[in-house]
Amino acid sequence: MSIRIVALYIFVFSLCIYAWKDWFKSLCGLILLMAVIEHGDMPKSLLGIQGLNLWNVLFAVIFIAWLTNRRREGLIWDMPRHIAILLLMCIGVIVIGVVRAIFDRGEFQGYSTGNLISEELINTIKWVLPGLLLFDGCRSRKRVVIALVCLLVMYFLIAVQVVRYMPPEAAIGSNAYVIMHSRMGLNESVGYQATDLSVLLGGACWGLISSLPLIRKKIYKLPALVAICIVAFGQATTGGRAGYAAWAATGLLMCIIKWRKYLLLTPVIIVLLPIIFPNATARMLQGFGRTDISGETTVDEVTVLSGRNLFWPHVVDTIWESPVIGHGRRAMQRTGLTQFLLEKYGPHEAVEHPHNLYYETLLDNGILGSLPIFFLWGIIVCYSIRLFISKNHLCSAVGGLSLSLMLTSLISGIAGQHWAPLEHTLGIWASAFLTFRVYFEERKIRSCAMNDNYCDVSSQLPFVVTDSTHM
Repeated sequence: MSIRIVALYIFVFSLCIYAWKDWFKSLCGLILLMAVIEHGDMPKSLLGIQGLNLWNVLFAVIFIAWLTNRRREGLIWDMPRHIAILLLMCIGVIVIGVVRAIFDRGEFQGYSTGNLISEELINTIKWVLPGLLLFDGCRSRKRVVIALVCLLVMYFLIAVQVVRYMPPEAAIGSNAYVIMHSRMGLNESVGYQATDLSVLLGGACWGLISSLPLIRKKIYKLPALVAICIVAFGQATTGGRAGYAAWAATGLLMCIIKWRKYLLLTPVIIVLLPIIFPNATARMLQGFGRTDISGETTVDEVTVLSGRNLFWPHVVDTIWESPVIGHGRRAMQRTGLTQFLLEKYGPHEAVEHPHNLYYETLLDNGILGSLPIFFLWGIIVCYSIRLFISKNHLCSAVGGLSLSLMLTSLISGIAGQHWAPLEHTLGIWASAFLTFRVYFEERKIRSCAMNDNYCDVSSQLPFVVTDSTHM
């Protein structure tokens, strides 16, 4: 057993013990653990028992400590009804989809009922639960700051691993094959797919930038700027074209929403990016400007879309077979669409999901099941924008992180991602619930101040009243 694994066990064991004193800080440690949870050296199970791993054990201890200490801390579950209803509806969509898959396997064989329940139900819902605990626990400015910093540090640690593994030539070199060859091992070394890493780091980059005004001490400014550069460089090395596009579109939208003066820098950035990151730029523009036999410049749609233009029409046809209620979880395999694509286009086009989160949710859940999902995403984006434009630096930082992560996910979802929560989306959900907490507390205080001559804010969150505390 290596020293790193021993240190990991000690870290997790310490958090399990400390959870009984302060479950919130242990929860933040659990979030930090997401940076290495999928690493190749991370123990996948304990005693050979499926589902018994370090992360699950730590979360179970934290969850029990949370339940035990809620009354002592005087916590009252105060999530607004419309959010709670939407969450329950989304969970219901997941449950119904899994039940349909259990009783109607279709062409999806060799996958036991236990695996369906474990992977498609339990391991889907559990990635949302830490966010719910964050919502319940963030009752002070200090805790909000701790949660925000932990989320940002988690993404920074992921970026450090990417930079450590990927050669610099993947972004700043001139050999386009370097980035393709190197990114194939990211899943084994870091634990996340290169396409997912591109999206995560793209959102984290803008989230870090939106948090800069919260830092008043100059001694912390330079490390924060270095962290932003590392995250941006890490994303550039991933080669994820959907992530590149989402990063650019998210930055543009955030400039339009709040940072309008920086729109003047857009032409400069467009000119500098190909110079600074030639390989990343070449990867982004792959398939454009091809010259055919006649000498005309064309766009190779198969290369640009990585073959998605071949199978998307078949996905749409399958959606129309059951547009209202969909086909349930794992619809691509259960309907035989994956096998059909394998036979028609060969192994390179035998995909297990539509590589489009909007097609995927319509295929699995239909219009009826997709509506609560779309509404929840829309509410998260709206509340994030309202916080992002706030003059309060902490509110703006929390909203900016949530907004950047959601936008990169939703924009890149046109060419990838999944609608159901997965391990790499835990940070997105955690930042969304952190946004809910800050938004609703700010609204309560504003309503109190407007409607009453005397407003007792002693029981409210002070971080929406003052910016006196900074990192």
